[in-house]
Amino acid sequence: MLNRRTLLLAALAGCSRPPAALDVQWLGPDPTLAHRLRQALPSGPAATRRTEVLVLGAGIGGLTAARALQAAGREVTVLELDQAPGGHSRPGRVGGLPCPLGAHYLPQPGPELPELQDLLVEFGAAARPMGRWRARDEFVVHSPGERRFNGHSWEPGLLPPAPDAAGQLQQRRFAQAVAEVQQLGFGLPSARGPWTAAHQALDAQLFDTWLDAQGFSESGLRWYLDYCCRDDYGAGSDSVSAWAGLHYFASRHGFHVPGDDEEPAPPPLTWPQGNGWLVERLSAGLQAQVLTGRVGLQLDEERQGVRLRCWGPEGLEDWQARSIVLAVPLFVAQRIWRNPAPALAEARLQRAPWLVANLLLDGPLLPRLGAPLAWDNVIQGSPTLGYVNAQHQSLDPRPGPQVWTLYWALPQRERAALLSTSAPEWAARVLATLSPTHPDLPKHLQQLRLTRWGHAMAIPTPGARGQAALQALRQLPGRVRMAHADLAAYSVFEEAFMAGLEAAEALRQHG
Repeated sequence: MLNRRTLLLAALAGCSRPPAALDVQWLGPDPTLAHRLRQALPSGPAATRRTEVLVLGAGIGGLTAARALQAAGREVTVLELDQAPGGHSRPGRVGGLPCPLGAHYLPQPGPELPELQDLLVEFGAAARPMGRWRARDEFVVHSPGERRFNGHSWEPGLLPPAPDAAGQLQQRRFAQAVAEVQQLGFGLPSARGPWTAAHQALDAQLFDTWLDAQGFSESGLRWYLDYCCRDDYGAGSDSVSAWAGLHYFASRHGFHVPGDDEEPAPPPLTWPQGNGWLVERLSAGLQAQVLTGRVGLQLDEERQGVRLRCWGPEGLEDWQARSIVLAVPLFVAQRIWRNPAPALAEARLQRAPWLVANLLLDGPLLPRLGAPLAWDNVIQGSPTLGYVNAQHQSLDPRPGPQVWTLYWALPQRERAALLSTSAPEWAARVLATLSPTHPDLPKHLQQLRLTRWGHAMAIPTPGARGQAALQALRQLPGRVRMAHADLAAYSVFEEAFMAGLEAAEALRQHG
């Protein structure tokens, strides 16, 4: 439900026009709906519903599982808490322009992930000319892809240039360290890679601790590595494990120092609506099967199947099914599943809250000194992760309205404030982070839409990935299957996608 709010721009630094009311609204999921899980289980009559396979959660894992089960001839019903499918990859629109409400890009998958390569070919985002997989140019991030504001001007790329030869050596040593740990095996999804004593040792320590021990102290490199952790995991290098910090690079395309002869990592895939483009295609054949506004309350295993009590738009519903896919975060599954598998009770993950702000501009802002507007724009030293220009992929050279999507991974201690602070107050905080770099922003800003994700991402803290409980949850016997990125202890598209495929395959074979 959208609550209209207003914000006076008069108090903003750099405002050079008369005070005007800014259109500020919440956009996306309603936290009060999810918080029904905190209430006592309601009693009373419930409408009985039946299906063959029930999928709880229409994020990437749930949509992937439902799509695969439907292709296998199963009758599937998907219950989703939100008013639209997609979870943290849900697409949005502001001022008629598409934009992401969460995840906004997908790294190009390598040959070790053929299922995802096949999906992208099926969706038309890639092709196989002469049998070789290749992403289509129109869906690959156009140049310039990244820039960083150093406090005075914009510089191309996100890794700050080393100030001297010693700093350059550290960057090259880190690239070599990543190449060496790659030999241990880092899969994506991570379950496809090995898990050895060396992996366990990396998982047991903080990334900062490992970096200190290896002598990586150059400030620009350390800022960049901390930024990468906050970007992928919602927490910095002082919070995530060394396994997670290295996995960010080792599971994909390594670490490359700008200017060296090594081939750089291929640019990611992206769309104006971010990964919502993928959500739209994953859910295209499931419109009748996805039922929104449903809060799963209690799951029971019975002799002939499963029963899920949920809160629906018209009251209580009792869903009976032969089997169920729990495509929800582990903390939700722990709350609703009565008498669960022991591994579920043992699994522990911390989660990062996020704020996503979409800003509608009536046109381009005045350029600052240095590199021009890019797809990803990061302000060094800002508490935010910077902003993405949603219209960067447009081939229309004419200037016009555009949407900037700002990402803010908040400390866990600010989760309550994320929900209790008003939209105008959050809008003021967002603009305070941008106005010093873009003083003419208030003059061009038309609308501001804010999206709250109270439990957005699993944080791979030391010991999280190595939990035996997570591996056990991938191999549950019986009628209940898990399909969520939490099984990997961190939150990215590839992990959720494969968890959905694995859950569907297990039910196809044994369910």
